Amino acid sequence: MLKHSISFVLSSCCLFAALLVSSCGGDAGQPAPGATLYTVRNLMDEDPKGTLKQVADIGYVNIEGTNYADGKFYGMEPEEFKSYLGELGLQPLSVHQGGVTMENADQMIADTKAAGFRYFVIPVPPMGHFTFDPETRTLGMQGTIQEVTDIINTLAEKCDAAGLELLYHNHDFEFKPNEEGIVPIEYMLENTDPDLVNFQMDLYWVTRAGADPLAYFDKYPGRFKIWHVKDMDEQGRFAPVGTGTIDFASILAAKEKAGMEYYIVEQDMTFDGMEPLEAITTSFKNLEEIGFR
Repeated sequence: MLKHSISFVLSSCCLFAALLVSSCGGDAGQPAPGATLYTVRNLMDEDPKGTLKQVADIGYVNIEGTNYADGKFYGMEPEEFKSYLGELGLQPLSVHQGGVTMENADQMIADTKAAGFRYFVIPVPPMGHFTFDPETRTLGMQGTIQEVTDIINTLAEKCDAAGLELLYHNHDFEFKPNEEGIVPIEYMLENTDPDLVNFQMDLYWVTRAGADPLAYFDKYPGRFKIWHVKDMDEQGRFAPVGTGTIDFASILAAKEKAGMEYYIVEQDMTFDGMEPLEAITTSFKNLEEIGFR
């Protein structure tokens, strides 16, 4: 009887280990490949379920949402969205909630939780503190960095109470000194509680700002839980991962110091006739060569 019991336990453990490796894309040392639906946003507007199926067929597992309106994700109730992802073998990992305010935060957080997401991501300075110049396509912040950080801290407390983790996603302006000589991302890092607030580092925008991701990993270890992985071509444009100029291998070697738990492939725009699905397929194929999977 004891022999059979031990055999059953060992078999169960082996099965669990196999399932764990499978869920991590075949390598227990790396997270499963993730994709943001922002890249395929136009396709998601036309056919959300069909597009999700195509993303799953490429091989992506973790999904980042970017469309939430009227309590729904891509027109689906939170539970329906979560269920459909599950049917496809996809995991709802993170969601960008740029429209969050103190008035809608509780409902937005509840719906994010119900949809199965783990990370609630603030992609721009919230509540009217974000600026965009359509002529130059430059991003910026209005108001003080203290005001923005105070809002983030308050939202983080709400997320924590609901069992979610809050991340702030950067563009390039956060890495440049403002009029007061303050580097916004550094102020945020130094004036938020790492138990409540961490960061989604967009490697393209950090590079575009002329900053060094490795220097930030050294100075603020453990704070960059998710990376947006997208490349930059010779003209400074967005490019599929592995086709541009960013040294992802060196960055990936510092993942433990960074605190990276997941990575998300993104390409804001495509060029030279390349379609979004083609771009993320190219990125997926190149992830293995770089070492991400």
